[in-house]
Amino acid sequence: MLVFLDFEASSLGKHSYPIEVAWIFADGRSETHLIRPAPAWIDWDEEAQAIHGITCETLALHGTPHDLVSQRMINQLTGHDLLASAPSWDGKWLSALLRAAGYPRHSLRLRRTAEALRECALSILTPKLADEDLAAAIEAILTRNENGASGEAPAHRALPDAQADRARWLAVCSTAREIAAAKVGDP
Repeated sequence: MLVFLDFEASSLGKHSYPIEVAWIFADGRSETHLIRPAPAWIDWDEEAQAIHGITCETLALHGTPHDLVSQRMINQLTGHDLLASAPSWDGKWLSALLRAAGYPRHSLRLRRTAEALRECALSILTPKLADEDLAAAIEAILTRNENGASGEAPAHRALPDAQADRARWLAVCSTAREIAAAKVGDP
């Protein structure tokens, strides 16, 4: 099953680490976790904190230990198709989280959400459109749904951002189905 995943982090620096993770399955089931940092994780950027609003104190008081979050992710997400809108960043933080808990860094792998959007539109439209019309129709659908269902900017919190990716996927699939249904009546 597709799973849309997002992290928030201590900074965008070289030594940044994940402080929040959330995921939402295609069927709508979701989880979110504040992550209590591993002892070696000390990088912190006040500007990043101003964006996501999560403090070091909040993580210390309410965060789940990093190793327990890793274990939960392995248990819940192994075998699923994990998607992230920024897989280079989210992959960095996923890798840091897994390694800090003693798991191989590629125990879970991410791919780009945009690939799943394109795949959904392609699978729905391929039987309905001529090959020469397919690419343009898919690009139009992706452009139409560029900012997701709400059209709002990212919330910079893990669960709302993962939900926004899922909402965009749902919107792309719905738009493709509408176009496919309209083609049924065409001569």
